[in-house]
Amino acid sequence: MKIKELIWVGSTKKDLKKLPEEVQKVFGYGLYLAQIGSMHLNAEILQGFKGAGVIEIKESDQAGTYRAVYTVKIEDVVFVLHVFQKKSKQGIKTPQSDINLINDRLQYAQEISKERSRKK
Repeated sequence: MKIKELIWVGSTKKDLKKLPEEVQKVFGYGLYLAQIGSMHLNAEILQGFKGAGVIEIKESDQAGTYRAVYTVKIEDVVFVLHVFQKKSKQGIKTPQSDINLINDRLQYAQEISKERSRKK
């Protein structure tokens, strides 16, 4: 079994370490599953990214709701795009500022992929 490389984009790794320990464990396991080609039970496709394969893992505890967002559609790599506590006042919808950040980091991940391809 081939395990895909995991690349943390931006501050995602630092952001993960700020979350409650149990949430970190759920996200860590979910990212491992993505690396081996599977998907966590709490994961689903995040709509609005036009086939980019952007997936979010959701987890909640007494302090709130959390998300880890990644893509597996670029190269043979899992790019972690965003890790955050959801503080939306709009129900279940992901705030636009988070969508914008995910989009920016997705574009950056695509640039990283192109650069890696040139070096091969």
